Amino acid sequence: MSVDSHFVHKMWQDNELSKMVKGGVPFPMLSDGPGNIGKIYGVYDQNAGVEMRGRFIIDPDGIVQGIEIITPPVGRNINELIRQVQAFQHVRKTNGAEATPSGWRPGKPTLKPGPDLVGKVWEVWKVEEAF
Repeated sequence: MSVDSHFVHKMWQDNELSKMVKGGVPFPMLSDGPGNIGKIYGVYDQNAGVEMRGRFIIDPDGIVQGIEIITPPVGRNINELIRQVQAFQHVRKTNGAEATPSGWRPGKPTLKPGPDLVGKVWEVWKVEEAF
């Protein structure tokens, strides 16, 4: 969602995103022309009339699960966003019985949260497996 129009979003999807992510971004982009949503989330710059680059992952219950706010000079990684959404979906599907370590991807090992894991993550999760 941004203050850009749906026409700008379509052009961005067709001419940029579809070249960076096969098939383009797999979710709808929304327009917040007046910045109303951006104001609620604290990312709207009223003086400039633009929104900072913010990413909010909201679950089906309306609870914000992830937040990332970046100033414009630093780029974002759409593949990381998709990975995070997949990770949140997996954790939700398992009702929290499994956790996804840094860099986790679907099909890779997960962690079983609990007292037995404390201080032993390094034994269970091999860093090279995540990358």
